[in-house]
Order: sequence, then structure tokens, then C-alpha cells
Amino acid sequence: MDLSFYVITLEVPDLKRSHLEVAKAAIEGGATVIQFREKNKTSCELIEMAREVHKITQTANIPLIINDRLDVAQAIGAEGVHLGQKDMPVKVARRILGPDCIIGMSCGNIEEALEAVCDGVTYIGVGPVFPTSTKEDAREPIGIEGLIKVRKRVSIPVVAIGGISIENIESVIEAGADGVAVISAVAFSSDMKAASCSLSKKIKRVKEAKYGLK
Repeated sequence: MDLSFYVITLEVPDLKRSHLEVAKAAIEGGATVIQFREKNKTSCELIEMAREVHKITQTANIPLIINDRLDVAQAIGAEGVHLGQKDMPVKVARRILGPDCIIGMSCGNIEEALEAVCDGVTYIGVGPVFPTSTKEDAREPIGIEGLIKVRKRVSIPVVAIGGISIENIESVIEAGADGVAVISAVAFSSDMKAASCSLSKKIKRVKEAKYGLK
């Protein structure tokens, strides 16, 4: 699984953008993972919307991660789920979803990260690294230093999230992040496909320079 460019979908009514449109543009621009995140719909609506997003991720051969809702993930056969600190415990989710399902966990400090690793997550989302307005209940930013501290203590993949933009991508990858997760950098951009393409190219360039990849 390539976590390099992890895009979280968001409906933007003012711009008349749906989850499906955001996901499609992100994939066309080079996204390697899509997370479907929606808190304000009925279960039936979530399943219908997520199923449509899953069709395009399957065509692109990249994983679809469902935020929080194991039932939705199971209903559409999604590749994984992403859990928050107040969501279902990882061990319970793992028993329900099985050993092959991707399970991510949001972590804001070393203690949470170590617990998540012990519980058997596939990857951790670390942040918010920078200030963000996308999530109303976001914690105080941990900064690059906080990201570095977590990265040094865990061996599983780390995805940096929170206020990530094309201007600060280099700093989070240099800090050891395996991937970067974005929301507004794609969903609120004037041209979502172009923004995704620019982000994807920047990530590749920085990783090539850091790890000597070609």
C-alpha cells in the first residue's frame, strides 16, 4: 500500500462539490489512497455515496478507507477503516474486520501512537501537524518536532495530517512521514485535479531526493 498521497474527501456545497467529484479529481491527479469521511448523513446515504466512490478507487486500483464506520466499510467491501481516539477500539475492529483489513488510527502523541501499534493498526495518522480549520474539534498542532518524536518511536507507516499544503510537504517528509494526508488542499482548490497533480509531483520529488529513489 502506497500511503504517499492520502486524500480525504469532503463535500463543499458552496463550490457544488461532492465526495465523488473530490475523489475523482484527486485520483486523476495522482492520489494513492482515498478516505471517505462524512459525519452528517444517514447510514443508507453513506453506503450509497461510499459505494460510488469505491467504484472509482477500484478502477484506479487504490484502497478506499472509510472513516469511523465499520458497517459502511463492510457493506461496500472497502479495503479499510480509519478510527479516531474516541471511536471503536482497534482490537474490536480487528476482530470484526479480520486480519487483512487496513486499519488506521489518528494519534496526537507518542503514547497514543505506541498503544495503536500494540493494538495492531496498519498505519497511524499523526497530527494535526499544523493549524487546521477543516476539523472543528482539532487538537493543538504538534508541529514538526512532535511528528519527529512519534516517527522515532514507531516502525509502522506514519501519515502526517493537519494543515498540510504544497508549501510544507517537504518538511513533513523530511521529518520521516511516509505519506501526507490532505483535505482542503484538494477540496477547496480552484482546480482540484491540477492541485492534486502538483501535490503528487512535489511528494515524489521530495521522496526521490530524501531516499535516492528514481
